[in-house]
Amino acid sequence: MKLRYSIALSIPLFSASAMAADLALKLDIPQLNVAEYHKPYIAAWMENADQKVVANLAVLYDTKKKDNAGTKWVKDMRQWWRKTGRDLALPLDGVSGATRAPGEHTLTFPVAKEALNKLPAGQYQLVVEAAREAGGRELVKVSLAWPPKSAQEFAAKGKEELGNVVVQVKP
Repeated sequence: MKLRYSIALSIPLFSASAMAADLALKLDIPQLNVAEYHKPYIAAWMENADQKVVANLAVLYDTKKKDNAGTKWVKDMRQWWRKTGRDLALPLDGVSGATRAPGEHTLTFPVAKEALNKLPAGQYQLVVEAAREAGGRELVKVSLAWPPKSAQEFAAKGKEELGNVVVQVKP
């Protein structure tokens, strides 16, 4: 009887830890050869198979402007704005952040981890949208299976406003 009891107690602990997973996003922001360069505003989110937002991961915009005036231009990230942005009050704790300079950046999502780990198993898309003042706008989608069964990398490449977009997942 004792043996059954100890096994039964260990099963929930094992399955809870088995559901935990990590997600990291590597973004390459290219240096564009233009007369007036502005850092892009960037939003990253997860969508389910129905293209519904299941988790906001990052919203990077000009957070240094007085009285949160940088939020005025987040509407230029049109897809993100239409799907979820207009219903949110910025800044989002643990999600909002400053714009990034050209180069490679890695974003991890400790705040979103709880929401991600509650997702049912299935196919998802991590969507990254970039919009730049006096520049263009670009959307890159990376398909992935969640939760991951093994460490994997999924990649896509932007054409102008974004370079390589790499999603790394670990169980």
